[in-house]
Amino acid sequence: MAKQFPEITDRFSTFIAAQSMYFVATAASDGRVNLSPKGLDSLRVLGPNRVAWLNLTGSGNETSAHLLDNPRMTLMFCSFDREPLILRLYGTAREVQPEDPDWDELYREFPPHISARQIYDMTVDLVQTSCGFGVPLMSVESERVLLDTWAEKKGPEGVAEYWQQKNLSSIDGMPTKLALD
Repeated sequence: MAKQFPEITDRFSTFIAAQSMYFVATAASDGRVNLSPKGLDSLRVLGPNRVAWLNLTGSGNETSAHLLDNPRMTLMFCSFDREPLILRLYGTAREVQPEDPDWDELYREFPPHISARQIYDMTVDLVQTSCGFGVPLMSVESERVLLDTWAEKKGPEGVAEYWQQKNLSSIDGMPTKLALD
């Protein structure tokens, strides 16, 4: 049975920190809904109603385009190896880029990544749990190092060039914040 809470409790914060993967969902007013898996050490609970996650370079940049139109965001965490639990955080988010004044303060929360593209700072207005009884039991073998290896080979200039080639618009043709800067 789903239960709702007004904030991220210590118990939920501990649960979030233990997850190797989480999912981010956003949608603009029109076009496709985006749902992306995220991993690595890329999310921090910053308070009872605030989380931030470091977005690394990817093949698309849907979240950025969607937030320019509609700031709603949902994060979902699933327990695959413990007591079954699904935890969702609902709220609104803003994008922070390296040239923004609060980038340094937020980026300090994360390990450095050459492919760091933006940080999403989310205000959480609802926390919801559900049972997760239908989620399979799985174990994490290890983190992948492919993104870091790829980015190190490209170097900072190569990564920035990749953003210009692949990350300026959504799959529906909406501009991302990178295209507006």
